[in-house]
Amino acid sequence: MLRTTKTMKEKYEQIQSYIFTLIPEKWEEIYLYASVYKEEENSGSGEMFFYYLPKGILKKKYINVYEVPRRFNINEEQYLNIVEELFKCIKSLRQDFIDTDQEVWTNLSISIANLKFRIEYKYDNLPKTEKEVFERNVIWKYKYLKIGGDSKEERKILESYFEGSNEQKSELYETGLYVKTENNNIGFGKDDIAARDFVMYEKDELLSKASTIKSKIFSNAVYSKEKNKHTKEEKHRDAENVQSEKKSKNQILDN
Repeated sequence: MLRTTKTMKEKYEQIQSYIFTLIPEKWEEIYLYASVYKEEENSGSGEMFFYYLPKGILKKKYINVYEVPRRFNINEEQYLNIVEELFKCIKSLRQDFIDTDQEVWTNLSISIANLKFRIEYKYDNLPKTEKEVFERNVIWKYKYLKIGGDSKEERKILESYFEGSNEQKSELYETGLYVKTENNNIGFGKDDIAARDFVMYEKDELLSKASTIKSKIFSNAVYSKEKNKHTKEEKHRDAENVQSEKKSKNQILDN
């Protein structure tokens, strides 16, 4: 049975804040998967991916968080720094299990929806080859996002999984959201930087770092857009000047 310490709850707060920082638009649901292959907090390797469902009335599909920099024209390097901090926090959470003499999980799945934060721990041995990592990704997306199985290869993976499915031990932790935003409107747009003022755990040094990076990311995005705008205006003015000069020359020749 899970034993949740104060330190672990603080990690849950940090994880939520990092996740919310990485999503630059309003959302309805978030799902994250992470695994850690080694026990050492700082050198542990593994994998992490997560998706979110944008909020809106139109037909929606899950967005892979690694597509965010390209979709929203933000600095990819700074954005991935926050992703790395999130993964470090998850590895640190695993170290808490070791420090409290609890069975150590190998992978976890986080879901955030309907004002609930759920984290499912699993303890199965994870294969690490490229093929096996791909298969694990296909199965996870089908189970949690209800997507996939479109290609012949994916259908074969899913059929094999469900035919020989032997669920490993898992434990579930569930609570309300630690991080709240104005009017219970979870998530915030890229122009609503002030939303981070509602973070309950804002004094934490890591969260402060994440907020600072986020601010820089979106400041750069705005600057980049303004720069492109001015560049287009200058090109337009140059083109008008060229046309004006040609017109003047033609008038001189006509005279």
